[in-house]
Amino acid sequence: MYSTLTPIDLPLTDPRHPFHLEHMELALQEARAAADEEEGPIGCVIVSLEKGVIASARNQVEQLQDPTAHAEMIALTQAANALGSRRLENCIFYVTLEPCPMCAGAVVLARVPMLVYGATNPKFGACDTLYQITSDPRLNHRCQIVRGVRAEECGRLLTEFFSSLRNDK
Repeated sequence: MYSTLTPIDLPLTDPRHPFHLEHMELALQEARAAADEEEGPIGCVIVSLEKGVIASARNQVEQLQDPTAHAEMIALTQAANALGSRRLENCIFYVTLEPCPMCAGAVVLARVPMLVYGATNPKFGACDTLYQITSDPRLNHRCQIVRGVRAEECGRLLTEFFSSLRNDK
């Protein structure tokens, strides 16, 4: 059936919503910067519905030699500092790759109401692929997931980066 909805009429749960496309582009910019720094190309942006973009980060695991320096973790810290609160209750979380268990758990602890991601993560995905931490009814908080926003671009960036690494060896 043909939809007569214009892009702006799409519900926020639709991965084609212009708000999601715009903010995922910011996360992709962070991911490209990470690749330029020879980090895993993952970017994250957190948007407060009152204040706009309050956090923007990329992976820094290699730079900092810190296994917890994922884009999501760095962005969560930035956002909490920007709001002066550990609870990010009126925010939307954008990340180019489905979060791992550590990051998905941190999103739950931060009370993020909506997480939007690009590419699925077949090795560590903890929102849909391997685990469903962000929607587990046994936890005290769950967040709505919007998957597949600019998934092809997000996935291609990762594929090209890791292919390049293999070719350099």
